[in-house]
Amino acid sequence: MNEQIIYRVLGSDEWAEALSHGEYLGAPHDVADGFIHFSTRDTLAATLALHYAGRNHLKLLHVPVEPIAAHLKWEPARGGTLFPHLYARLSVQDVFRVDDVRLDENDVHVLPEDLR
Repeated sequence: MNEQIIYRVLGSDEWAEALSHGEYLGAPHDVADGFIHFSTRDTLAATLALHYAGRNHLKLLHVPVEPIAAHLKWEPARGGTLFPHLYARLSVQDVFRVDDVRLDENDVHVLPEDLR
């Protein structure tokens, strides 16, 4: 895959914990699966709707593929769509940008303008 940036949604509290430790180990479902789930720009809205419906105070991590490519696998999920899975811990230094993701008045997540 040629995605240059991949995305991870997580709670503000999870990101604060990652910052305090210098790395993100993943949510409980990531740990159980053995990898950290990421989304592409094309799958981000569906990921939010499916896995984070109604959740507010979320963070969106923008992670360049290049620094983590050695531990990244593109694997099929939802109907055969390929998703990036990180088989390593995510260093906070590998995160390029962090945005807040809030709910609008209809409880729909609002992505940063450049990702809409």
